Formats: sequence, structure tokens, C-alpha cells
Amino acid sequence: MTAAAELVDQVRAAAARVTPLIIRAGGSKDFLGRQTMGSTLDTSGLRGIVHYEPTELVITARAGTPLVDIETTLAEHGQMLGFEPPHFGPTATLGGTIACGLSGPARPFRGSARDFVLGTKLINGMGERLNFGGEVMKNVAGYDVSRLMCGAYGTLGVLLEVSLKVLPRPASEISLTLELNHDDAFTRMSEWQRDPLPLSGLCYDGDRLHVRLSGAEQAVSAARRRIGGDVEIDGATFWERLREQRGGFFESSGDLWRLSVPSTTRTLPVTGKQLMDWGGALRWLKTSQDADHVFAAARTLGGHATRFRSTSDAPQVFQPLPAPLLALHRKLKHAFDPHGIFNPGRLYPEL
Repeated sequence: MTAAAELVDQVRAAAARVTPLIIRAGGSKDFLGRQTMGSTLDTSGLRGIVHYEPTELVITARAGTPLVDIETTLAEHGQMLGFEPPHFGPTATLGGTIACGLSGPARPFRGSARDFVLGTKLINGMGERLNFGGEVMKNVAGYDVSRLMCGAYGTLGVLLEVSLKVLPRPASEISLTLELNHDDAFTRMSEWQRDPLPLSGLCYDGDRLHVRLSGAEQAVSAARRRIGGDVEIDGATFWERLREQRGGFFESSGDLWRLSVPSTTRTLPVTGKQLMDWGGALRWLKTSQDADHVFAAARTLGGHATRFRSTSDAPQVFQPLPAPLLALHRKLKHAFDPHGIFNPGRLYPEL
């Protein structure tokens, strides 16, 4: 019996007994979301690249495949995952990456994880195998269910396989730094994002503005002359540490908040230590202010907040949903998981 068939049997048995299941493979993202209880459904046996033809710029792999294996294979052919996913540990898998829907520093310039998902195979809450999408980019009628799985935290189904669009690695790449105050850094970021520059990273740490340029050698050289600043000798390490939340700001004490706001937001109405990524659209925050204040601030700005890492078992993790949107989430949950057995409460108590 295959690993997928075994999972189908386990899900059907759990559905019959209405037994909650915690979907888990490498466990690198166990800290994300609300804590939940249930029996572990181990998907780490779903390993291996199912199909990869470099000329097609598409890769299909089983959900339990280590992320590092996929990235190594792509690198051997001069390609990469465009959304630059964080690992948060050596055990990161493709399924967990897509289920959490996280993207790295390149997200505003190349697209989010959801933008690269072409198709999925999954098990729903009744133990049925379902296929959505495929391995090509095309317009189709109906709902784009494959991308719905991205960021659902496993609450809608058990991912079996995922097909992703991949990108060629850039011919040239360089990182620059400029020592600027907050207002000057914000102004520069806003200006550069309006121009056709080969940006692939734009982060302000409170003291220095970090810029990554990626693309054709001529375009990178021209952009470097325009931006100025100093070449960051070990720029690759900086962007990796930012992606993986290591060192400096991320290792300081306190809960870590993630705020998604319009990139035109100059300042946050919240006190605390901040770091700007995604050219200002993503704000990492360390604050002593309570969750209600942070959520209200994000909502006022037209964005949303998530308590990303907590020093305690805090119940308030995700931005509270407006009633109509919560009703839609409930309907989706019931359609895919009518018995409520998949990661119950991981997103919200009602889901």
C-alpha cells in the first residue's frame, strides 16, 4: 500500500469516529498559528519529485518532499522557486510550505507562493482523493481550489502533491546598503518601486536600507549606478537570515508580530521596534502593546496582523475576521471537511 493510500484509510477512519487530526511532516512550522489538539497524521512518507522537465519551468512533487531537495534539484538546472520560501529549519517540506503560504523577501517583485501554485492533489475530510489544476498556466472555468490550499494551514485538506511554476536563476545579482534615516529610506523605497528597476529585495532595518538587484547583467549594473550605496559583501547571507528570521531584530525579546499593510504606509500607529520588508508592505514588530491594539492598528491601515511567534500560548494569533468573511470561511471548511477533523482551531476557534 502506498503512503497516500494509507493516509486515505487513516482519514476515513478519523472521519467515521470524528477524531481530530493534526497534519504534520517535518514540523518546522509547528509554531505557526493557534495550538490545537488531535492525533498526528504523518505525511512525511509522501516523498519524491513526480515530474520535472526544466524546459517547461514546472515541477511536481509529493507534499512530504524536503524543501531543500527541491531547491537543490532546481539549482542543478539553473532554476529556483520564485517566491523564495522560508524554511525555519532543515526539515521543511513542500506541503508545509504551501499550507502556510509564506513567501520570502522577493515576494513583492516576483509574486507570492499562491501565484506559483498550478495544481494540487489532496484528501478531503471524507477521505476522498481530489485533483485540482494541473501543470500549465491557462484560464479555466470554476474555482481555483489549488491556490485556496495555500495559506489554509491544512484546515481544508491533506496535500498529497503540488505542482509549481519555477523561474530561471538571475544572470546577475548584487546587494547594496545605504545608511539612511526612516523618512529618507521610505522615500527611496517608494521611488524605486515606481521605476522599472530589477529589484528582488528591499528592506529597512532602522539604520540601513538593504537593496537586492537581480536580473540581466546590464540591467543590474545600470540600477546599481542609479541607486548608489555600498556593495554588501555577504549580501546573500543577509537575505537568507532575513528570510529565516535569524539574528538581530528577530532574536530580541518579546512576541513577534507580522503586519501586512499598504506599502504607502509611512509609519505604524503602534509603539515598539520595527523592521520593514517587501518595500514597506511587510512590517515585523516587537511591541508590549496588547493584541487588540495591534489588530485595530492594522485594520485602520487597511491591512491585517498576525502574532507570528509568541513567548506564551497566546490565543489571539490571527486578525479577527469580519462576520461575512468568517461565514465564508465556515462554508469552505464545511465543504472540504464536514466533520471538522483537519487541524481544528489552527486558524480560528470556529474553524
